[in-house]
Amino acid sequence: MSNLNEQMELMAETCEQGLNLVASSHRSPTNDENCTPRDACVMIIDDESINIEIVKAYLEEEGFDNLVATTEASKAMDMIRQHKPDIVLLDIKMPEISGLELLRMMRRDAEMMMIPAIVLTAANDPQVKLQALRLGASDFLAKPVDPSELTLRLENVLAVKAYQDHLADYSEKLEQQVRVRTEELVRSRQEAIHCLARAGEFRDDDTGRHVTRVGRYAAIIASELGFPQAAVDLIEQAAQLHDVGKIGIPDAILHKPGKLDPQEFEIIQEHCNIGRRIINPLSHEESIRLKTHTSVGLQIMGSTNSPVLRLAAVIAATHHEKWDGSGYPKGLAGNAIPIEGRIVAVADVFDALSSARPYKEAFPIDRCLKILIDSRGKHFDPRVLDAFLRRKEEAISVREDYVDFDRDDIL
Repeated sequence: MSNLNEQMELMAETCEQGLNLVASSHRSPTNDENCTPRDACVMIIDDESINIEIVKAYLEEEGFDNLVATTEASKAMDMIRQHKPDIVLLDIKMPEISGLELLRMMRRDAEMMMIPAIVLTAANDPQVKLQALRLGASDFLAKPVDPSELTLRLENVLAVKAYQDHLADYSEKLEQQVRVRTEELVRSRQEAIHCLARAGEFRDDDTGRHVTRVGRYAAIIASELGFPQAAVDLIEQAAQLHDVGKIGIPDAILHKPGKLDPQEFEIIQEHCNIGRRIINPLSHEESIRLKTHTSVGLQIMGSTNSPVLRLAAVIAATHHEKWDGSGYPKGLAGNAIPIEGRIVAVADVFDALSSARPYKEAFPIDRCLKILIDSRGKHFDPRVLDAFLRRKEEAISVREDYVDFDRDDIL
């Protein structure tokens, strides 16, 4: 008996909470904080006008004044869309469209599938009630309608509806917050990647726009090769880190105006391995040491699990490899070079040729393209180079949009 009493008390408490929610979250025309369940929009659909007048009289006496009604079932769906009622009181037996068919149509419509319906019927056929329940009827009232029962059942259904609306609104707000936070995290990641890329490139390129252009060129090539958009975006971000290893190269070599001697060339080749080591995840032994040292170490390790950083490590290590095997640091050839490294190789060389460097002036675009074409099948994967050439006008446009500016302008 005590369990039954507890259940009844819980049901009463839930109903009371629902009624309060009706008042606080209801779609009132005035949005008045003092709204009550009586402000709910109630729609009555019955082919007998006398039945509508009786129900309206009962409800108005109880304080419900936002009432909509129709005796024409054929117009009911349009009226529901227009008035957006909080609840529908629905007759079953109507000549044009039955109440069951209206229920079926409501449950198939995204705009009204969650609107509760109380069935008003003189029929005692249990199969009709069962079918109405299967179609989503919230409750039943037998005709002739008892005024007290009508009010109580209406309030109970509205309470449940208000609670459902509250949960739906809360869920939507949470989803919106997640979307906003996700967008913020994506922007933060992109900014961090670009800052890291510029940290290496700034010592060799005063503006840091080289990394932006190479990323855009790589995205254009990947798109032309048929990569899905998510992969294109990933390559564009990762490509910006291709020269981060220049952080470890002495300025005297980076800024040397003349040709590098063999020893200096060996040193500058190391920027590929340095970049890979900067970006790559830690070794297992390093991970264990860092885990046992500080929580900051865990955060550093966690960042290396990023798909962007994993791809960036591959690009940093392979973008100076050549199709014929004469590149560095490992002398890889053909398809042994990851496709992302082959893509960035074309993007990086085109930008180096078309930009001023300490040892050269910027070449005209026609000369840049000729040098690329002459290196087809030697330095560059023919398929990757051909993809770039098919989109060369777009690449040239990127070059113009992200042109370098003087160092004095950014200091």
